[in-house]
Amino acid sequence: MTPAATMTPGATMTTKTLSRRRLLATGTACAFAGLAGTQLDTSLAFAADPSYSGDVLVLLSMRGGFDGLSAVVPHGDPGYYAARPGIGVPKAQLIGGDAFFGLHPALAPLLPYWTGGQLAAVQAVGQPAPNRSHFSAMEELERAAPGTSIRTGWLNRMLGVSGTADPFQAVAMGTAMPARVLSGPAPYLGLTAVDDLQLNGDQADRPIAATMSRLYAGAPAALAATAGQLTGALSRGAQLRAAGYQPANGAVYPSTGLGEALRDVARLIKSDAGLRSATVDSGDWDMHENLGVAAAGRRMYDQLTLFATALAAFAADLGPEGMRRVTLITISEFGRRVTQNGSGGLDHGYGNAMFVLGGGVRGGTVHGRWPGLAAGDLCDGDLAVTTDYRAVIGEILRARCGVGDMTSVFPGVTASSLGVITPR
Repeated sequence: MTPAATMTPGATMTTKTLSRRRLLATGTACAFAGLAGTQLDTSLAFAADPSYSGDVLVLLSMRGGFDGLSAVVPHGDPGYYAARPGIGVPKAQLIGGDAFFGLHPALAPLLPYWTGGQLAAVQAVGQPAPNRSHFSAMEELERAAPGTSIRTGWLNRMLGVSGTADPFQAVAMGTAMPARVLSGPAPYLGLTAVDDLQLNGDQADRPIAATMSRLYAGAPAALAATAGQLTGALSRGAQLRAAGYQPANGAVYPSTGLGEALRDVARLIKSDAGLRSATVDSGDWDMHENLGVAAAGRRMYDQLTLFATALAAFAADLGPEGMRRVTLITISEFGRRVTQNGSGGLDHGYGNAMFVLGGGVRGGTVHGRWPGLAAGDLCDGDLAVTTDYRAVIGEILRARCGVGDMTSVFPGVTASSLGVITPR
């Protein structure tokens, strides 16, 4: 029997490359170009301070507009089935449910964490204002400072609260240009995978890294420090590569970009390299057509299966001890329309669902305030937003990551009091 939902119905509201040119061009805020993988962008951020005792924050971005109403189904709201006669998930197929909500059956690999209290959902979350443009909405989601002149990413601002010049403070994996969430003065490192952390062209007979080290040994501090960051990162990468990695506890990651990325995140967490935050991007959620019924071989079912399998492997690999110091959250630029379209899919919408996974999570339930799906409750045909996504993240940062001052990360936002997470 799972705990009852706490949401209240009726409420309102791989190329392997390290770019030396980019490194030197950016001075001490060094950036190393990486690889863009198919529909996957992963970033890894390390805390330079070894005394950091907060959670590792794993940010999983569901690119394309995730349909939270398919994943966390409000079967107790008659408006759901009225709006989705062809693609609504039948109540009899839902898992982990209660009198109002249930999970999509493809999320079955995550059911043990739901019933065990390590996985929760938050419904009707989103940005302060609707935005149905993928590019613009994702930019605003990652900048997270609407109405201000701030142009940095919120994760970079979080790192800046206690960060240093160690390039392992922030690592962007999967793209030469890290996502906006990492944009800012805090240094970052780009790579496609842990084993890909090497200087392009560096070989035994062409020791580029060693030559750079000698070249900048007597250089001015700004240049010498930057070169040292690069060679130090390469040395740390070589150590990780030499150590190898075997997932624990029988964890089997799917052979997908998401599975491989989460495997590397778990590897870095367990290496005690000072990992403070990791971001992983998963795409292919823009389902305008043929979303399908809740059955294997259909688009949403198969995509959710891969998502759940990767997350379940990640949690199993870390084990109970590892999970006690990790919090993973999912976000997306927007949700989907409540009503299905003529192509058996869903167009861009507004309100959405977030998942929160970790040892400090108050799980097995759906948090938040449910606005309802009656015509008068919708926001221009979309699920209304009753909780700012930044307030949910803020609650986690305050309770689990030691960030006391939210204004430096999310200007003008107060951390939520939903009780999604237990304080450390």
